[in-house]
Amino acid sequence: MESYIIAIDMGGTRFRVAVASPSGKLAHRKGYTTRADQGRDAVISRIAHAAGEAISSVPREQILGVGFAAPGPLDPRTGVITTPPNLPGWKDVPLKAILGEALGLPVYIGNDANLAALGEHRFGSGRGLGHLVYLTVSTGIGAGIIVNGRLLLGEDGLAGEAGHMTIAEGPPCKCGNIGCLEILASGLAIARHAEERMAAGQQTSIPRFARGEITAEAVSAAAQAGDRVAREVLDRAANYLGIGVLNLVHIFNPQAVIIGGGVSQAGDLLFGPVRRIVEARAMPNFRKVRILPAALGDDVGLLGAVALVLAEASA
Repeated sequence: MESYIIAIDMGGTRFRVAVASPSGKLAHRKGYTTRADQGRDAVISRIAHAAGEAISSVPREQILGVGFAAPGPLDPRTGVITTPPNLPGWKDVPLKAILGEALGLPVYIGNDANLAALGEHRFGSGRGLGHLVYLTVSTGIGAGIIVNGRLLLGEDGLAGEAGHMTIAEGPPCKCGNIGCLEILASGLAIARHAEERMAAGQQTSIPRFARGEITAEAVSAAAQAGDRVAREVLDRAANYLGIGVLNLVHIFNPQAVIIGGGVSQAGDLLFGPVRRIVEARAMPNFRKVRILPAALGDDVGLLGAVALVLAEASA
């Protein structure tokens, strides 16, 4: 008898719901606007309604559970979301319990970056690997760590905040630290550095690739077109990212570091410096690590939610 999983991926201003098979095939995918300004109860009601529609599309008795890739910070064991920055008014919300009662099915919740690691491990670039680090480099930087085939959670379920390791003396980060990897190498960091270079009077074609505002995507496009300033901005971020990856390689000794997120679309302009730093500076026994692009694209959150349910079902 075929089994199904209801997968939910919530990030930014939207969330998505899909019905999945245990092999990772996604169907009935739908996207919704979060409308966080309407308040916590309205958002949760919208999520429950969308999930209910997905549940009604397959036999309920064949559903293994509901997996939810949620914005952190959160406790994956209790399913309580603490203070997500993009969801104003949410504090210590028992989302797992609320959705479980509303849907009448087992609900499993995990940090979106952690679940992306699970998704890549089960369905993507990390298939067959027992030890890997997944980094998502987009607006911010998040990570998930797989050790012996299992997600590393830490004492409070907060392990993997690689974006907030200190890399160098630098600007203050919103987390309260200074010189974090996120403040130096994220998409926002790339855009900020490009704006600083332009404000200093440096000539660049970056604005021609922007749609009203400078973004990491515009910097990447200009760099691909050969713009010197854009290449220098991207190279600076890639070098900081390389230092972060080097630290993770030395700490966790993974078989691979998988890099996803919007900034990873820069391709060799990002991966080249990262690989060179690891090859040049890692201790000899660590240099065999592979630095790989993520394979799952925009579906990584949904497939991570699927992988979480499968992991819990087999535990």
